[in-house]
Amino acid sequence: MIVKVTLGVLLVEYRDYFPPNFESDFLRGRKPYFWGPYHWAFFTHLISGPSSLMLGAILANDRFRKSVPIWHRRLGRVHVACVLLLLAPSGLWMACYAATGAVAALGLGSLAIATATCVVLGWRAAVARRFADHRRWMWRTLILLCSAVVIRMIGGLATIAQFDATWLYPVSTWVSWLVPLVVFESIQFLELRGQPRDRVAT
Repeated sequence: MIVKVTLGVLLVEYRDYFPPNFESDFLRGRKPYFWGPYHWAFFTHLISGPSSLMLGAILANDRFRKSVPIWHRRLGRVHVACVLLLLAPSGLWMACYAATGAVAALGLGSLAIATATCVVLGWRAAVARRFADHRRWMWRTLILLCSAVVIRMIGGLATIAQFDATWLYPVSTWVSWLVPLVVFESIQFLELRGQPRDRVAT
């Protein structure tokens, strides 16, 4: 699903971005400020977003991690740098220009901060050799990165259902990452409760 949606975005949506088509859905109305600092954040986000998502999916694969651990570590460093130095800052900057208002801006800005926080905590856990914590934080990071996939699925379902409420996109900017994250945390809680106490303590 991640690969399919990402390829769909790259092959279809990106045709409106290189060069910028200001009649396309996302860029409509952005021309007055686009060629300022915004366009640097925009193009940085376009490149770092799919890269971070695909790297995260590869690194989450246990077979890859066990078969080539050295490449897991190398690509992990690239992944952390990409998210922390490119994706999160550009996403935070673009959030300030959310076309549908403050609710969407806060949702997207919070997503950028949460993603940066999770990837830093995951990296620190790996450095400290707390690998169970590392895996949990990096799964959280991947879930947050997948919000780009989820929000497009929500938009696609709304289009099929011919549902065009003005509040849909602002709410989607929160639902696309909060709901999957809550599901993940609930599963983690249930698994932790099911473990013997002595194992939990370790």
